[in-house]
Amino acid sequence: MLKRIDVADVKLGMFIHKLEGPWLKHPFWRTKFLLTDPQILADLRASEVEGVMIDIDKGEDVAGAGGPRPPATTLRRPLVAAGSSAPSGGVGLAERVRMERLRKLVPERASGSNVVPFNPRSTTALSVGAEVGHAKAVVARSNRVMSAVFEQARLGKAISRGQVEPVIEDLFASVQRNPHAFNGLMRIRRENSSLYAHGLAVSALMIALGRQMGLDDARVKEAGLAGLLMDVGMGHLPIDVATISDDLSEGERKIVETHTTLGYEFLQMGGEIAEDVALVCLEHHERCDGSGYPNQLTGENISLFGRMAAVCDVYDSMTSDRPHRPRIDPNAALGLMRGMEGELDDEILDHFIESVGVYPIGSVVRLSNGRLALVVEQNVGEYTTPRVWSFYDIAARRVIKPEDIDLRLWKGRVEIACSDDAADYGIDDFPALREMVFNAACKALQ
Repeated sequence: MLKRIDVADVKLGMFIHKLEGPWLKHPFWRTKFLLTDPQILADLRASEVEGVMIDIDKGEDVAGAGGPRPPATTLRRPLVAAGSSAPSGGVGLAERVRMERLRKLVPERASGSNVVPFNPRSTTALSVGAEVGHAKAVVARSNRVMSAVFEQARLGKAISRGQVEPVIEDLFASVQRNPHAFNGLMRIRRENSSLYAHGLAVSALMIALGRQMGLDDARVKEAGLAGLLMDVGMGHLPIDVATISDDLSEGERKIVETHTTLGYEFLQMGGEIAEDVALVCLEHHERCDGSGYPNQLTGENISLFGRMAAVCDVYDSMTSDRPHRPRIDPNAALGLMRGMEGELDDEILDHFIESVGVYPIGSVVRLSNGRLALVVEQNVGEYTTPRVWSFYDIAARRVIKPEDIDLRLWKGRVEIACSDDAADYGIDDFPALREMVFNAACKALQ
């Protein structure tokens, strides 16, 4: 049973179900966790959160309310706040249940295998700065290929695996060398609104997500292929895709929604694309609560790749320019996605946030020293202390010479105060400034 309480009444042993207020205004990247760490409790009370929803069936109730107390064996390593340490000790019953649920969610995971985190010190790894150069070349090659593929699809010519597999191999190799560089580049580029640019971005996000979830390489590549081709049905619509906006009539909306079935049927007729890849065309707009289309599927009735694609598609759509609206900040997008309760698969969304970072590359943050900064690189395992380049003095309201700040090394001196929106400061041509700062950072960090 859920109960709303003031943050002052929160205590250890409670199961936090939801935190009130914007996701960006508190220090927790997961919103459902068993509270067992005193430091996390202190962080919660010091945050801007005024109230929380607790689940008294899974944890403690408020004092004197007679709620059940979970047996000691159910206390598990919490889904910790970003930057906090998990308590030591063995894996409890609830954690084993969660792991078993994940194994069911991801049946492709090999027995006994674990996610192998990105190791920036491995012989094949590259820094974001070094990999971005490769990523730009991949974008150029892939755009040429996908432009031709989508044009031939529009004309009804079947897509062969041989045409698109080189694109997937390029994307897979880039993500292997650095899981953040390609997706960071796609967030920064000013020209990222084309249909095939969206496919490239979603494909790379699917590959990074699949690796984070522990899928084997073959399945990761299939996930990437699914993301690359999921919108191929758009080319078969009887309207100009470039004119599609949020302000559609009901009839126009119904027409646009048919791109799911058109794409699925088109890939099926070609005969070279696997069924679970083609199925993503049909399912990437389905939602776990049944509110999606075209078939209002729910939960695990949506395929694994379909649930993964829903998350990646929403994120890239939010963080890309569209003819009818500008992009939003990557971190703000994660906050909005956290607010889509019931629509997206919670476990997959958790993995996704781990794969892109709590402050993804391209995010604008306000620092405790009164500067705005652009996130330019992730520090592996340090969710709240990325590498940033400051570019704007808030008090002076002026652009400044960018400064490289590795927040992992500046703990206690400079920290992220919150995410911010550069549009609120009237910065002239911020997209060009953002790209300039990012390119300068990449050059310096090679």
